Amino acid sequence: MEDAVLVKNLTKKFGKFTAVDDISFSVPQGSIFAFLGPNGAGKTTTIKILTTLLDKTSGSASVCGHDVAHHKKVVRKSFGICFQDQSLDDDLTAFENMDFHGALYGLSKSVRRKKMDELLALVDLSDRKKDLVRNYSGGMKRRLELARSLLHEPKILFLDEPTLGLDPQTRNHIWDYIKKLSSDHGMTIFFTTHYMEEASRMADHIAIIDHGRIIENGTPDDLIARSGAENLEDAFLKLTGESIRDDGAGALDGLRQGMRVWAGKK
Repeated sequence: MEDAVLVKNLTKKFGKFTAVDDISFSVPQGSIFAFLGPNGAGKTTTIKILTTLLDKTSGSASVCGHDVAHHKKVVRKSFGICFQDQSLDDDLTAFENMDFHGALYGLSKSVRRKKMDELLALVDLSDRKKDLVRNYSGGMKRRLELARSLLHEPKILFLDEPTLGLDPQTRNHIWDYIKKLSSDHGMTIFFTTHYMEEASRMADHIAIIDHGRIIENGTPDDLIARSGAENLEDAFLKLTGESIRDDGAGALDGLRQGMRVWAGKK
């Protein structure tokens, strides 16, 4: 089976701060992969490198067989992404947010209208598609972001805390659909979460990062067994400790710079 993501000796530094420290891992095509770690561990920085928002300092990374540093346009067309922070335009309707996204990816008007209708129905937003996004609840916005990320039929879907702050009903609804995408269409799912039960139930494979380094990887059962824990949350705490972490503020300036680069080059 080919790898949807292949990372070798990847490092990212922001001045003297090392956010990602010589990590290597792979994600098989069509699998559901959880990338776990405490706040500030390097998860989001890694995802931003894989999605061409940030340039690496050293090492290599490829998505769907394309090097993220040298084939950025091809890589961008291959994935969909839901950021941890909302990226919708609150002053546009759901329909307009979707339509603008489809146009950026070069979808014809007829194709994107058909896909928009299908996806908005899927996330139960058809009757609210003409409402301004500013009037949506947090759960509705998350569902819309998921629908938007799938509009151009990506080969891999990156989800950074996809169900953060959502009620159990909405979380289950979103995950039922994500699992269906993976099983029925062979889409690779790469997600981060702080809900350990969610990772244990959904992921085929897990990698845990802490202080910028991969400290453990394997199936959920592997991680639990090797740590001698009763469940994944206990295993996670044994591996990363119980001290409260900050949000990795030392890397924020670099992340903002990466976002400006993305906006200017897309």
